[in-house]
Amino acid sequence: MSFKQAYLYPANPVTARGSSTKLSSHKDKVVYATGRTVVIRDLKNPALTRSYAGHIQNTTVARISPSGYYCASADAVGNVRVWDTVGEDQVLKGEYRVLSGRINDLAWDGESKRIIAVGDGRDKFGHAFMMETGSSTGEIIGHSKGVNAVAIRHQRPFRAATAADDAVIVFHTGVPFKYEKTIKTHTKFVQDVQFSPSGDHFVSVGSDYKAFLYDGKTGDTVSEFTDSPHKGSIMAASWSADSKSVVTSSADCTVKLWDVETQKAVTTWSLGAGVNNQQTGNTWNDNINIVSLSLSGDLNVFDTRVGDAPTRVFSAPQKPVNAMVSTKDDQTFLAGTADGRVFSYSSEESTLLAGEGHPSVITGLTTSPEGDKAYSIGYDDHVREIDAASDSYLPAAAKTASQPKSIASAGDGTVFVSETELVEAFRSNQKIAEVKPKATPTAVAASGSIVAIGTENNKTYLYNWNGQALTEAGTLENNSAPISVLAFSPDGTLLAAGDTKGKIVLYNVEKKSSVTTAWGAHTSRVNSLSWTSDSKNCASGSLDTNVYVWSVLKPLRRVAIKEAGPGGINAVQWLGGGKDGKLVTSGADGCVRLWEVTFPSVN
Repeated sequence: MSFKQAYLYPANPVTARGSSTKLSSHKDKVVYATGRTVVIRDLKNPALTRSYAGHIQNTTVARISPSGYYCASADAVGNVRVWDTVGEDQVLKGEYRVLSGRINDLAWDGESKRIIAVGDGRDKFGHAFMMETGSSTGEIIGHSKGVNAVAIRHQRPFRAATAADDAVIVFHTGVPFKYEKTIKTHTKFVQDVQFSPSGDHFVSVGSDYKAFLYDGKTGDTVSEFTDSPHKGSIMAASWSADSKSVVTSSADCTVKLWDVETQKAVTTWSLGAGVNNQQTGNTWNDNINIVSLSLSGDLNVFDTRVGDAPTRVFSAPQKPVNAMVSTKDDQTFLAGTADGRVFSYSSEESTLLAGEGHPSVITGLTTSPEGDKAYSIGYDDHVREIDAASDSYLPAAAKTASQPKSIASAGDGTVFVSETELVEAFRSNQKIAEVKPKATPTAVAASGSIVAIGTENNKTYLYNWNGQALTEAGTLENNSAPISVLAFSPDGTLLAAGDTKGKIVLYNVEKKSSVTTAWGAHTSRVNSLSWTSDSKNCASGSLDTNVYVWSVLKPLRRVAIKEAGPGGINAVQWLGGGKDGKLVTSGADGCVRLWEVTFPSVN
């Protein structure tokens, strides 16, 4: 009765139009914040990607210390957590409340001892402190509006630069850090500021479409990058390891590589047009690859030796995953998210489905019995069809009568959708039947010609489906709370019914009686159920963040995956029918985790 996490499919950074998203790098790894999670993503070896879920509030920025031993991450209410990146346990070194509002950026000094945090606050916009103790090491002053970025010179004598919405850059000397002078080169919001690795210069970029170069020791302005300038707000800048080049990312959908000595644009990469291709952040990874972030969440990887297009693009959810379903082969599955997108996951990567999908929240996914098609429902009140072979939406869609909650497919290709008041049946994008249960429907499941509808009165109603109409065939009444999810075993003999109190009741479909009520370890709403292909084990995911693997033959034995996902588990799915014990789970943090499970012994 054991398990281990075998792989992590990370979520991509959360973006906001008009705001810079902070990315950072350490060797082969890219570090960023997404939701309450911090992701340390290894671009060369994805199996080494890790996540940190210690924050209670949404995270805003994360940076690894120059030594590589610690990571400092900040959240939306002013907390900074410093934690160990070397050990598996990610031990917390310290947690400090440094501002009274959102923290927008962090910077380490070259000795990995001091941190400056900047952002929005009532009494101050920045704070300098010791990593070990949290004690102050100077003061960050001089701004009248929220600070967007901070950078520290890594060589002694230390210097720090902060950039803010008041269109000024404040230059500090240190340590202890103290105000030196105000630099007024920009005319609009200053979005980013970065010191070169050598410490000789620093660069600033802003919403006035401009980029400036300064002396790293004195803060004097050296020059402006005027050759082939950006045509939109410049959101981020990063230096090469040799301090000879700077890369800038802009809302004009371009990424530019600049030669610092000549201040000329060496290469310009265009990401196309449209709001989703606006660039909001960047970082220079492993001295070769430049990573730039699109507003859509895509991480675009550029090679300085290739000047026409990204060498790789990483697509992944930015919002919670609400549903998952396994499709065409044993290792491929789909995940639907809270922003209406559906991603196809394969061995190591995820890709966004092509075609017109849902514009807002996806509430359910199911597959056809053959596995060649999938169906999705969302808050746009439509059922949409997905071609699993090409990982794309098909043009046709069916309109539902009201907001859909749950979806299931029967053996004859009929799709059943539970809605606010009734359950509708669709085939070939046409409505063919409907039924109004005795209480408000909350969940639906189908197996062969049997359809189960869970309701808010704690009961599950069974119906026979003849291809044209539903006729009531029985009632299952052993749950003690409204039904939240239903799942038939693959052989059709059993039905698992999860409710909003965390209890799962296993029913015999033919006898319409309870088999066991011992599956009750969850403490909150059960959101998802998934059966193994042999109908012997069932996995459940809950709002309580836990995942359990249950045994039909030994109901009291279970595999408990505690805290499987921060914020709650919305979806669980066996790969290959669970033959190899591979289970994927996801939820509020948008990350998908692959677990290798050893099933409970039945001896």
